Amino acid sequence: MARRRSVLGLLMKAAMQGQGGNSTMWSIEVRHQPLNKYRKIKGRDRAVVEQKADAQLATWDEMWAKKEAAAKRKAEREAAMESKEEKKTLALDKTKDAEGAIAKVEGILAHTLLVDDAIDWNTLISNGSYAVAAPIKPELRKVPEPPKREEYKADIWFLDKIIPGAKKKKISMADNRFEGDYAAWEKLSQEAEKENNGKKTKFKKAYTKWEKDRQAFKDKQEANNNAVKAQQKKYSEGESAAISDYCEMVLANSEYPESFPQEWDLEYNAEQKMLIVDYSLPNLEAMPTTKAVKYIATRDDFTSTQISKAALNKLYDNALYQIALRTVHELYEADTVGGLEVVVFNGWVDAVDKATGQDVNSCIMSLQAGKDEFWEIDLGRVDPKACFKKLKGVGSSKLISLSPVAPIISIDKTDRRFVPAYDVADGIGEEDNLAAMDWQDFENLIREIFEKEFATTGGEVKVTQASKDGGVDAIAFDPDPIRGGKIVIQAKRYTNTVGVSAVRDLYGTTMNEGATKGILVTTADYGPDAYEFAKGKPLSLLSGANLLHLLEKQGHRAKIDIREAKKILAEQVRE
Repeated sequence: MARRRSVLGLLMKAAMQGQGGNSTMWSIEVRHQPLNKYRKIKGRDRAVVEQKADAQLATWDEMWAKKEAAAKRKAEREAAMESKEEKKTLALDKTKDAEGAIAKVEGILAHTLLVDDAIDWNTLISNGSYAVAAPIKPELRKVPEPPKREEYKADIWFLDKIIPGAKKKKISMADNRFEGDYAAWEKLSQEAEKENNGKKTKFKKAYTKWEKDRQAFKDKQEANNNAVKAQQKKYSEGESAAISDYCEMVLANSEYPESFPQEWDLEYNAEQKMLIVDYSLPNLEAMPTTKAVKYIATRDDFTSTQISKAALNKLYDNALYQIALRTVHELYEADTVGGLEVVVFNGWVDAVDKATGQDVNSCIMSLQAGKDEFWEIDLGRVDPKACFKKLKGVGSSKLISLSPVAPIISIDKTDRRFVPAYDVADGIGEEDNLAAMDWQDFENLIREIFEKEFATTGGEVKVTQASKDGGVDAIAFDPDPIRGGKIVIQAKRYTNTVGVSAVRDLYGTTMNEGATKGILVTTADYGPDAYEFAKGKPLSLLSGANLLHLLEKQGHRAKIDIREAKKILAEQVRE
C-alpha cells in the first residue's frame, strides 16, 4: 500500500522573541492526503514536537485504515445484495449512519463531559520493541566429501598381468578418473565456497544494518521518552513554554468529526495566566446533511432525504457555539498546575465572500472566559448559544451569516525582528560604489530594490535587524498564489568571492523560516561550489552584475569596483 501521509519539508527551527528573552521554536507540518488533514505542530522541545508529529500521523493512519475497511465491507455487502429485503435493510443502516453523523455534531459538547481531558503522560512513554525481525542466517550450500584415492583402484585381472601394457593402462585410467573427479569436486568446492562467502557477507551486512537501525530506534525511543519526562517536569514546575505546549497537546487529543479542520494557533501570557486560542472552525460544507435513506423497489435504487436549510443552519450555529465552550472546558479541565486563569477563544472560518466571490478567513466569534466564572456553569444542562452570550461572547445573532467580528483579544503575530526602513536609491549615482556603501544604507537599498520588484503583485519587503558584518536579511511577502509566499533575502556586501558556506546558511534560514524561496545577493561573485550547492534547491544567487542590472532596471545607476572598495574599507578600519 502506498504511503498515504507525509511530513512536509524539514523540521523547522525559528528564534522566537518572547517573555524573558529569545527562545527556540520547533515546528513540523504534517498532512494526510486521503483524509484531507493538515496540521502544523509547534513546540520548544524538538523531540516532543517530533513525537507529537509521529503520534498524529499514526492516528490519521488508523483513521484511514478504519475508513477503508468500512468502505470495503460496505461495497462488498452492497455487491452481494440481491433481494429487496436486503436492500431495505441497507437503507435502514444508511439512515442510522446519517442520524449518527448528525447526533455526533449535536453532541459535540456532551462528548467532552464524558472524558478526562488532562494529559496522561504515561501514554506518551514508548516501551515497544523494535518491530523489524532480525535477518535469518542463510542456509549454506553443502559440498560432498572429496574423492579418496584409495577408492579409485584399478580392477586388475589375471590377463592384465600377462598382456603387455594392460595393467599399466588400467592403472592410468583409474588415475585419470580420480584426477577428473577430484578436479570437478575442487571446482564445485570453490563455487560453493564463493557462494557461501557471498551469503555470509550479505547476512553480515544485513545484520549490521539491522542492529544499527534497532539501536537507532532504541536511542530515539529513549530520547523521546526523556524529552517527555523533561516536558512533564517543566509543565509541573509551571514553565510558560511548557504550559503552551501542554495546551497544544490537549487540543490535539480532542476528537471531532473527520470533516472538521482542527487547526489552531496559541499564545500564552504567563503574567496574566491567559491563553489566546485562534481556532479554525468548520464551514457549512463540513456539516452532515443527509437525514434518511430509502430503497425504492420500483426503481431498484436508493434515494436520500436531506435536512432542511433551516435545520442545517441551526445545526451549524449550534455546533460552533459548542466548539467554543468545549475548547474552553477542555483547557481548564486539563490544567493540572493552575497555569490558566483566562482563556480567550477566537473562532475563524475559511469561506467565500458572497459579495466579491473571494476566499476569506474571518473571525466570526470571540469569547473570553475566566476560570472561576466558567466552572460555575453546568455545561451538561446549558443551551450553548445562551451560555456563550451569558459569558459575553461576541458574534452575530446567526453565525451562519459568517459576519466578521473583532476578536476580544488578538494573538500578536508581528515579527519583532522588523525594523523601520528608508529609501536610498534616489540618492545614489554612477560614481557610488555599492561594494563600499555604509552597511545600513546597503541594507535598505536591497529592501527598496526588491520592494519595487514585488510591488506589481502587491508584495512587501521588511528589513530585519542585522549586524554590521556586511550581511543583511530581509523578508519578502509575495501574495501571488502560484509563485508567491514568504521569501528570505540575504545580501552580502562582499569584496571577495562568496563561498558555499554562505549559500548553506541561506538554505538553512529558508528552511527555518518556512519560506518558499531564498535569494542571496552579493556585490562580488560566487565560487563554483556555491553554484553547485544551489542546484535543485529553492535558491537564487544574484551576483554584483545582477544587482547592478536590477538597479538599472528601476532607473538608477551605480558601480561596483571591488579593488576600490577594498582600499576604502581598509582605510575605514585604520581610522
